[in-house]
Amino acid sequence: MTEWTSTADTYLHPRVPPVLSVSPVALSAPGRPMDLEVRVSAPMSGTDLPIVLFSHGHGNAYGLASLDGYLPLAKVWAARGFVVIQPHHLSAPRLSRQVAGHPDAPLFWRSRAEDMSLVLDRLDEIERAVPQLAGRLDRGKVAVAGHSLGGFTAELLLGATVTDPDTGEAVTCLEPRITQGVLLAAIGRGGDAFDGFMSARVPLFRTLDLTTMTTSALVVAGDKDDSPHWTTTGPDWHADPYRLAPGPKTLLTVFGGEHLLGGIAGHDGAETTDESPDRVAAVAELTAAYLRTAFDPGDDAWRKAQHALTTGSDAFGRIESKGDRADAVSEADAP
Repeated sequence: MTEWTSTADTYLHPRVPPVLSVSPVALSAPGRPMDLEVRVSAPMSGTDLPIVLFSHGHGNAYGLASLDGYLPLAKVWAARGFVVIQPHHLSAPRLSRQVAGHPDAPLFWRSRAEDMSLVLDRLDEIERAVPQLAGRLDRGKVAVAGHSLGGFTAELLLGATVTDPDTGEAVTCLEPRITQGVLLAAIGRGGDAFDGFMSARVPLFRTLDLTTMTTSALVVAGDKDDSPHWTTTGPDWHADPYRLAPGPKTLLTVFGGEHLLGGIAGHDGAETTDESPDRVAAVAELTAAYLRTAFDPGDDAWRKAQHALTTGSDAFGRIESKGDRADAVSEADAP
């Protein structure tokens, strides 16, 4: 693992070591309309590397809402010692013609969760396709991360439940091999709070129950991320996975952050309304630090990153924790 210092400038303008990135890696998927393609990013060296499965959002961008998006996060996570695997979900815009008319379109919400479990089932196949990874994965340390609709996918894998609007069936996609999560601008509570002007188009979200989401997770929410198409409750709706789910949970509230949190899907993306390379860097480094310490409590990365990026007058955000992750720092106890 890379050693970190605790100055904000070092985090925001880091010397990121080169990483290995291979795409596409095709995994056969019987019953799926097509093979599952993934991007794999990893550090050039190191062993016993934890795995991060990343679920992209449902934006309109042809390239960013796919396995080729979110590289501002993936490359940093890989540089910090993780193997990042990004599935190309069937909801990706570039696949819209191939899946036109499919009954699960356009969200493919159940298929997205199944993609992640399929990846874990096929790690041997991924190692064969990317021989530079052979013997380097720590399969006992797996996290799921996701943005927006990808955050909803991650919520399901972490234990949240929904009711299938077509069958009335209660659905859980809990994946026990996943022990940590990072939810970025994820879907908030259902019920009466899901009352925005487009809410009727996705009745599934109205049934979301976050109280069953028991797996440990970091929830990242922008304090300017107003989503009136889904809810009239304001930006705090995206903090619901922290407020409503049982601990251990940690909340990172990103100051000034809107839905793309500065541009995490890709630098210079036209859909980013709050473009800020420094905000993206802060989110990338804080999430990486959280996972480092979550998987290795002896690693001080999380406390150092908090001190550098969430304390003082130029803080990028605020940290709250509940459960046994009550390890947020204050200026008084920071190094």
